[in-house]
Amino acid sequence: MGKGISRRSFLKSTAATALAAGAYGAGLRPALAAPDLARMDALAQAELVSKGELTALDLVNAAIERIGQVNGQVNAVVTEFYDRAREEAKGTLPQGPFTGVPNLVKDLDNLQGTRATSGSRLFADRISPETDPLIAANQQAGFVMIGKSNTPEFGLLGTTESLFLEPCHNPWNLEHSTGGSSGGAAAAVASGMVPLAHATDGGGSIRIPASCCGVFGLKPSRGRIFTGNRNLPGDIGVQHCVSRSVRDSAALFALTEMQGEGARLAPIGRIEGPAKKRLKIAFSTMNYYGREPDADVKAAIEETAKLCAGLGHEIVPVTNPVEGEPFMEAFLTVWASGPSALVKLAKESGLDPNEVLEPWTVGLAAQYDAKPGDAMEKALAHFAKATAETNAFMEGYDVWLTPVLSSAPPKLGQQGPTVPFDTLYERVVNYVSYTPLHNAAGTPAMSVPLSWNDAGLPIGSQFAAPLGGEKVLFELAYELEQARPWADKYAPVFAG
Repeated sequence: MGKGISRRSFLKSTAATALAAGAYGAGLRPALAAPDLARMDALAQAELVSKGELTALDLVNAAIERIGQVNGQVNAVVTEFYDRAREEAKGTLPQGPFTGVPNLVKDLDNLQGTRATSGSRLFADRISPETDPLIAANQQAGFVMIGKSNTPEFGLLGTTESLFLEPCHNPWNLEHSTGGSSGGAAAAVASGMVPLAHATDGGGSIRIPASCCGVFGLKPSRGRIFTGNRNLPGDIGVQHCVSRSVRDSAALFALTEMQGEGARLAPIGRIEGPAKKRLKIAFSTMNYYGREPDADVKAAIEETAKLCAGLGHEIVPVTNPVEGEPFMEAFLTVWASGPSALVKLAKESGLDPNEVLEPWTVGLAAQYDAKPGDAMEKALAHFAKATAETNAFMEGYDVWLTPVLSSAPPKLGQQGPTVPFDTLYERVVNYVSYTPLHNAAGTPAMSVPLSWNDAGLPIGSQFAAPLGGEKVLFELAYELEQARPWADKYAPVFAG
């Protein structure tokens, strides 16, 4: 996968023969090429375009066909703008390492002139008036945006089961969750629709679906990538992508990280392989509350630690430096402030919040509104405390290894937005109890697809680094990708 199919093997294929004979014409006719393309990463697909073996339109048409094959089962793509994408692919695209490669916009973000629902009935008819900065940067890198990916309402849950957009199904088992909130993005990559997809992370929303869907996902450091003025309170939201190959993620990172005078962190550039330096890796499986994950998750992360030790890295068992209860109370105070504003917006618009917002969203709003007036101030103060504790802890280590989640992907419905609020609240804070700290502290973290349980469900391993430490993470990810390759693992529901 890292190198893709060779030019010689491609040109010998039936698909290439059809291309040479002009069989595609200007229409949708890449059925024979689609299976090969589905198994190639974004850089390999772009290389075919740069060498003249395929056109950008060929890649776009092939992706559209792959979506047609499996999206009815998965529901990863919720808005299509295929004609627009085809016209763009026929034109002059920016020249870069991803020129002509199809991509998806997460439906929390904006592409001018397209539907932007945020997974909510409240914004069912909203059309984006402009394009968000990172989406524009993806286009400048040569990507062609072909649709919107599924997301929970306003990205508020760790599962993608919006009442408006309907549930996204995990390609590894359609009865199970894809995670959230970038669940549509991860499911689209895992099912072969696109090789890479735009994703965002405010509390684990890149890493959680990457873990659930068996793909790679890195959350950048706070301030690393410019996303405009749409940050959540506490500056917890970041954006990047989910992908099948480490090199795709690393290449896009290098193109979109802030550089020059506006950069808050020293740029790391394009990381292209593992490092020789051996790392000191902190290792823990207990969550913020001192609880162990499910047995299959614990076994998977322990096996990852053994893998790292076998590669020569030093593994040091540790305990979590942050006290769970007060931290999660602070985090969910910040998290609930958005729903509070949304309920007010609905009322100001003359709408019944219970008719246009999900019960989970309304419940979070009620919880926030019941707090004292200084709740946000205290929550942000606790963020500062947790950040200081995390930074002090990380000073002694290069990387920190933990689970991503407390369990393998749950069945759909277990954490859906209509589960009674108190029950859902308890389930959420236990399930998502490893990822939010890195949003509060701003530290980079990644989910690496190294494990599958006996039921065939993916289990990601989370590696975090000190602020600005993405270079170390990418180098380690390359090494793990080589040591335990996942490129040849395909979900049962896979295009082609």
